[in-house]
Amino acid sequence: MSKFDRSSARICRSSENPGTPEPHAYIPRMNRQKQHGFTLYELLITLLVIGVVLTLGVPNLGDFTRNSRITGTANDLHSSFMVARSEAARAKSNVTICASAAPEGAATCNGGTFDEGWIIFVDIDGNLERAGVNENVLRIHPPVDDNIDVVTNGGATYFSFSPAGLGRGNVGGETAVQIAMVCDERGNVVAGGGSSAARRLVVTPIGRSIVIRDKGQIDASIGVAGVPC
Repeated sequence: MSKFDRSSARICRSSENPGTPEPHAYIPRMNRQKQHGFTLYELLITLLVIGVVLTLGVPNLGDFTRNSRITGTANDLHSSFMVARSEAARAKSNVTICASAAPEGAATCNGGTFDEGWIIFVDIDGNLERAGVNENVLRIHPPVDDNIDVVTNGGATYFSFSPAGLGRGNVGGETAVQIAMVCDERGNVVAGGGSSAARRLVVTPIGRSIVIRDKGQIDASIGVAGVPC
Protein backbone atom coordinates (compact mmCIF):
# COMPACT_ATOMS: atom_id res chain seq x y z
CA MET A 1 0.00 0.00 0.00
CA SER A 2 1.28 3.44 -0.85
CA LYS A 3 1.99 6.18 1.62
CA PHE A 4 -1.06 8.01 0.49
CA ASP A 5 -3.30 5.04 0.96
CA ARG A 6 -2.04 4.38 4.51
CA SER A 7 -2.78 7.96 5.53
CA SER A 8 -6.27 7.73 4.07
CA ALA A 9 -6.90 4.56 6.03
CA ARG A 10 -5.88 6.22 9.30
CA ILE A 11 -8.14 9.15 8.54
CA CYS A 12 -11.12 6.83 7.88
CA ARG A 13 -10.63 4.86 11.12
CA SER A 14 -10.40 7.95 13.24
CA SER A 15 -13.62 9.29 11.73
CA GLU A 16 -15.75 6.21 12.58
CA ASN A 17 -18.88 6.97 14.77
CA PRO A 18 -18.24 10.64 14.98
CA GLY A 19 -21.51 11.21 16.90
CA THR A 20 -20.72 8.90 19.88
CA PRO A 21 -20.41 11.02 23.04
CA GLU A 22 -17.59 10.57 25.42
CA PRO A 23 -18.54 8.76 28.68
CA HIS A 24 -19.28 10.94 31.73
CA ALA A 25 -16.87 10.95 34.58
CA TYR A 26 -19.69 10.48 37.23
CA ILE A 27 -23.08 8.72 37.62
CA PRO A 28 -25.96 11.18 38.03
CA ARG A 29 -28.03 10.90 41.25
CA MET A 30 -31.48 9.27 40.92
CA ASN A 31 -34.54 11.39 41.54
CA ARG A 32 -36.18 10.76 44.92
CA GLN A 33 -39.89 11.18 45.62
CA LYS A 34 -40.49 13.44 48.58
CA GLN A 35 -42.32 11.95 51.59
CA HIS A 36 -45.01 14.01 53.30
CA GLY A 37 -46.41 13.47 56.87
CA PHE A 38 -49.66 14.61 58.48
CA THR A 39 -50.28 18.26 58.88
CA LEU A 40 -51.53 19.55 62.21
CA TYR A 41 -54.94 20.21 60.68
CA GLU A 42 -55.25 16.63 59.39
CA LEU A 43 -54.18 15.24 62.76
CA LEU A 44 -56.80 17.30 64.61
CA ILE A 45 -59.54 16.14 62.22
CA THR A 46 -58.50 12.50 62.74
CA LEU A 47 -58.58 12.85 66.52
CA LEU A 48 -62.01 14.50 66.32
CA VAL A 49 -63.42 11.63 64.26
CA ILE A 50 -61.98 9.05 66.67
CA GLY A 51 -63.48 10.93 69.62
CA VAL A 52 -66.95 10.97 68.05
CA VAL A 53 -66.79 7.25 67.24
CA LEU A 54 -65.73 6.38 70.79
CA THR A 55 -68.41 8.63 72.32
CA LEU A 56 -71.15 6.93 70.34
CA GLY A 57 -69.77 3.42 70.28
CA VAL A 58 -68.57 2.69 73.82
CA PRO A 59 -71.98 3.10 75.57
CA ASN A 60 -73.67 1.00 72.88
CA LEU A 61 -71.02 -1.69 73.27
CA GLY A 62 -71.60 -1.74 77.04
CA ASP A 63 -75.37 -2.15 76.59
CA PHE A 64 -74.79 -4.87 74.00
CA THR A 65 -72.58 -6.80 76.43
CA ARG A 66 -75.10 -6.53 79.28
CA ASN A 67 -78.00 -7.52 77.03
CA SER A 68 -76.05 -10.53 75.80
CA ARG A 69 -75.39 -11.67 79.38
CA ILE A 70 -79.05 -11.34 80.35
CA THR A 71 -80.21 -13.17 77.23
CA GLY A 72 -77.63 -15.91 77.67
CA THR A 73 -78.57 -16.56 81.31
CA ALA A 74 -82.31 -16.62 80.57
CA ASN A 75 -81.83 -18.96 77.61
CA ASP A 76 -79.61 -21.28 79.65
CA LEU A 77 -82.23 -21.51 82.40
CA HIS A 78 -85.00 -22.06 79.86
CA SER A 79 -83.08 -24.79 78.06
CA SER A 80 -82.37 -26.49 81.40
CA PHE A 81 -86.10 -26.81 82.06
CA MET A 82 -86.60 -28.24 78.59
CA VAL A 83 -83.77 -30.74 79.07
CA ALA A 84 -85.12 -31.84 82.46
CA ARG A 85 -88.59 -32.37 81.01
CA SER A 86 -87.40 -34.37 78.00
CA GLU A 87 -85.04 -36.49 80.10
CA ALA A 88 -87.80 -37.34 82.56
CA ALA A 89 -90.02 -38.59 79.73
CA ARG A 90 -87.16 -40.45 78.06
CA ALA A 91 -85.77 -42.15 81.17
CA LYS A 92 -89.22 -42.73 82.72
CA SER A 93 -87.92 -41.33 85.99
CA ASN A 94 -88.26 -38.24 88.14
CA VAL A 95 -85.85 -35.51 87.03
CA THR A 96 -85.26 -32.41 89.14
CA ILE A 97 -83.64 -29.07 88.40
CA CYS A 98 -82.48 -27.26 91.52
CA ALA A 99 -80.32 -24.36 92.61
CA SER A 100 -76.93 -25.34 94.00
CA ALA A 101 -74.32 -23.39 95.93
CA ALA A 102 -71.65 -25.76 94.60
CA PRO A 103 -72.78 -26.97 91.17
CA GLU A 104 -69.26 -27.75 90.06
CA GLY A 105 -68.28 -29.28 93.39
CA ALA A 106 -70.60 -31.47 95.41
CA ALA A 107 -73.40 -30.85 92.87
CA THR A 108 -76.22 -31.17 95.36
CA CYS A 109 -79.40 -29.22 96.14
CA ASN A 110 -78.09 -27.59 99.29
CA GLY A 111 -80.16 -24.47 99.74
CA GLY A 112 -78.32 -22.36 97.19
CA THR A 113 -79.91 -19.85 94.83
CA PHE A 114 -80.03 -19.86 91.04
CA ASP A 115 -77.53 -16.98 91.06
CA GLU A 116 -75.00 -19.48 92.39
CA GLY A 117 -75.74 -22.01 89.66
CA TRP A 118 -77.94 -25.08 89.27
CA ILE A 119 -77.93 -28.77 88.41
CA ILE A 120 -80.26 -31.23 86.69
CA PHE A 121 -80.23 -34.75 88.08
CA VAL A 122 -82.13 -38.02 88.02
CA ASP A 123 -84.24 -37.90 91.18
CA ILE A 124 -85.13 -41.58 91.49
CA ASP A 125 -86.68 -41.37 94.96
CA GLY A 126 -88.26 -37.99 94.19
CA ASN A 127 -87.14 -36.31 97.42
CA LEU A 128 -85.45 -33.35 95.69
CA GLU A 129 -82.05 -34.38 97.07
CA ARG A 130 -79.28 -35.87 94.99
CA ALA A 131 -78.13 -38.52 97.40
CA GLY A 132 -79.60 -41.84 96.28
CA VAL A 133 -78.04 -44.57 94.17
CA ASN A 134 -77.84 -43.83 90.42
CA GLU A 135 -79.07 -40.27 90.87
CA ASN A 136 -76.74 -39.03 88.17
CA VAL A 137 -76.19 -35.40 87.24
CA LEU A 138 -77.39 -34.63 83.74
CA ARG A 139 -76.30 -31.00 83.48
CA ILE A 140 -74.34 -28.49 85.54
CA HIS A 141 -74.58 -24.73 85.17
CA PRO A 142 -71.94 -22.57 86.89
CA PRO A 143 -72.74 -19.36 88.82
CA VAL A 144 -74.17 -16.55 86.71
CA ASP A 145 -72.44 -13.21 86.20
CA ASP A 146 -72.06 -11.13 89.38
CA ASN A 147 -74.10 -8.30 87.84
CA ILE A 148 -77.11 -10.53 87.12
CA ASP A 149 -79.86 -11.49 89.57
CA VAL A 150 -82.18 -14.48 89.22
CA VAL A 151 -85.27 -13.89 91.41
CA THR A 152 -87.88 -16.65 91.82
CA ASN A 153 -91.34 -16.73 93.36
CA GLY A 154 -91.04 -17.08 97.11
CA GLY A 155 -87.34 -17.86 96.72
CA ALA A 156 -88.18 -21.25 95.12
CA THR A 157 -85.11 -23.33 94.37
CA TYR A 158 -86.39 -26.32 92.37
CA PHE A 159 -88.76 -27.77 89.82
CA SER A 160 -89.33 -31.50 89.48
CA PHE A 161 -90.70 -33.53 86.58
CA SER A 162 -92.49 -36.87 86.86
CA PRO A 163 -91.68 -39.90 84.67
CA ALA A 164 -94.44 -38.72 82.31
CA GLY A 165 -92.57 -35.46 81.70
CA LEU A 166 -95.13 -33.40 83.65
CA GLY A 167 -94.51 -31.09 86.57
CA ARG A 168 -94.91 -32.65 90.01
CA GLY A 169 -96.10 -29.40 91.59
CA ASN A 170 -95.08 -28.53 95.14
CA VAL A 171 -93.18 -31.49 96.54
CA GLY A 172 -93.07 -32.05 100.30
CA GLY A 173 -94.62 -28.67 100.99
CA GLU A 174 -91.79 -26.88 99.19
CA THR A 175 -92.84 -24.27 96.62
CA ALA A 176 -91.76 -25.08 93.07
CA VAL A 177 -90.49 -22.49 90.61
CA GLN A 178 -93.25 -20.72 88.72
CA ILE A 179 -91.55 -17.43 87.89
CA ALA A 180 -87.88 -16.53 87.47
CA MET A 181 -86.84 -12.94 86.75
CA VAL A 182 -83.44 -12.51 85.17
CA CYS A 183 -82.23 -8.90 85.33
CA ASP A 184 -79.44 -6.50 86.23
CA GLU A 185 -79.35 -3.04 87.79
CA ARG A 186 -81.38 -1.60 84.89
CA GLY A 187 -84.49 -3.60 85.80
CA ASN A 188 -87.42 -3.85 83.41
CA VAL A 189 -86.66 -1.03 80.96
CA VAL A 190 -86.63 -0.88 77.19
CA ALA A 191 -83.21 -1.82 75.85
CA GLY A 192 -81.73 -2.18 72.38
CA GLY A 193 -84.06 -3.61 69.75
CA GLY A 194 -87.17 -2.59 71.67
CA SER A 195 -87.03 -5.57 74.06
CA SER A 196 -86.78 -5.29 77.82
CA ALA A 197 -83.40 -5.30 79.52
CA ALA A 198 -84.85 -8.05 81.76
CA ARG A 199 -86.17 -11.54 81.00
CA ARG A 200 -89.04 -13.35 82.72
CA LEU A 201 -89.22 -17.14 82.70
CA VAL A 202 -92.71 -18.49 83.31
CA VAL A 203 -93.18 -22.18 84.13
CA THR A 204 -96.66 -23.72 84.04
CA PRO A 205 -97.72 -26.42 86.55
CA ILE A 206 -97.38 -29.11 83.88
CA GLY A 207 -93.79 -28.05 83.21
CA ARG A 208 -93.97 -25.95 80.06
CA SER A 209 -91.72 -22.90 80.14
CA ILE A 210 -91.50 -19.71 78.13
CA VAL A 211 -89.25 -16.64 78.22
CA ILE A 212 -90.94 -13.22 78.03
CA ARG A 213 -88.84 -10.33 76.74
CA ASP A 214 -91.44 -7.65 75.98
CA LYS A 215 -91.50 -4.88 78.61
CA GLY A 216 -95.29 -4.50 78.54
CA GLN A 217 -95.89 -8.23 78.94
CA ILE A 218 -93.40 -8.40 81.79
CA ASP A 219 -95.14 -5.48 83.54
CA ALA A 220 -98.51 -7.22 83.12
CA SER A 221 -97.13 -10.50 84.48
CA ILE A 222 -95.57 -8.73 87.46
CA GLY A 223 -98.93 -7.08 88.16
CA VAL A 224 -100.62 -10.49 88.31
CA ALA A 225 -97.99 -12.77 89.80
CA GLY A 226 -95.53 -10.38 91.42
CA VAL A 227 -91.80 -11.24 91.46
CA PRO A 228 -90.20 -8.04 90.13
CA CYS A 229 -86.47 -7.57 89.71
